[in-house]
Amino acid sequence: MRNLKTLPVVLLLAAAPLAACGSGDDATKATCDDYPSGTASDAVKVSGEFGKTGPKAAFTAPLTVKADDLQRTVLDDGKGDDTAKGDQVETVISVFNGRTGQQALSEEATLTAGDAKTFEAFRAAIECVPTGSRVVTAVAASDVYGDKGYADLDIKASDSLVIVTDVVDTRKPVKAKPWKTDVPKVSLTGGEPDVALPKTKAPGDVLVKVLKEGDGAKVKAGDVLDVNYQGRTWEEDGKVFQQTYGKDGRPAKIATGQVVQGFQAGLVGQKVGSTVLINIPAEYGFGTEPSEDDELAGKTLLFVVEIISIKP
Repeated sequence: MRNLKTLPVVLLLAAAPLAACGSGDDATKATCDDYPSGTASDAVKVSGEFGKTGPKAAFTAPLTVKADDLQRTVLDDGKGDDTAKGDQVETVISVFNGRTGQQALSEEATLTAGDAKTFEAFRAAIECVPTGSRVVTAVAASDVYGDKGYADLDIKASDSLVIVTDVVDTRKPVKAKPWKTDVPKVSLTGGEPDVALPKTKAPGDVLVKVLKEGDGAKVKAGDVLDVNYQGRTWEEDGKVFQQTYGKDGRPAKIATGQVVQGFQAGLVGQKVGSTVLINIPAEYGFGTEPSEDDELAGKTLLFVVEIISIKP
């Protein structure tokens, strides 16, 4: 589900549990996982402006990391506060293939510190480090993508990955505001929602309008949901870019901790059985800077979401 996430699809679906992570007194810091550096992560030199996509990573290829050997080296210590469990951490993540030395991807992503649903190789870079830090992690590709690798990025299971993470900042969780004025007109009578945008500029806040209220349990942050959704962009006159509605559609399973911040804000607190309309400015979606690699970057998004159930 590329268009409802906080990370590129290739970074999702991690498995290993993580111990609590925090900042502050020594007792809290003691709960942080220990990610030792190693010969592979120490060997990587990184250049390029902090917080920008496309840094350069220099190392001798092929670089080898054994399975179950996650290495972390903090290249530059930031001057901000340490990240803590539950923090929404703004990052720039760049992945390099240890076999070829080539960059596989580089993009902005918002991660949640301590979220066990995210690959450990990516969590490790943001756990208990000061904001402003640049971190290198090195890991066997099979520990991330299994025995099939990731063919679309020319990553084989036998490869190693070098991941450069700029820990840019933390952000307070955004709260959705009730949508009271200039609300798009939505019809739910057909096979898929029909939405007519008002003749106004796209709103600058995360807004939510309950179109149909259910009577089930309230959604909490971290819940895994079954939903139907339809996504549109304001900048393209409400063009649908993705949906599960329609004759060939089927509900999607999403984790609220793994979607863009505005999408989570619009769902948390809503009841199962509800259908809601959510406005997501680019700041709380896929970033304000347009990108050739992400069609939704720089755009204001509009979602109709039917909350079907909370997964156990």
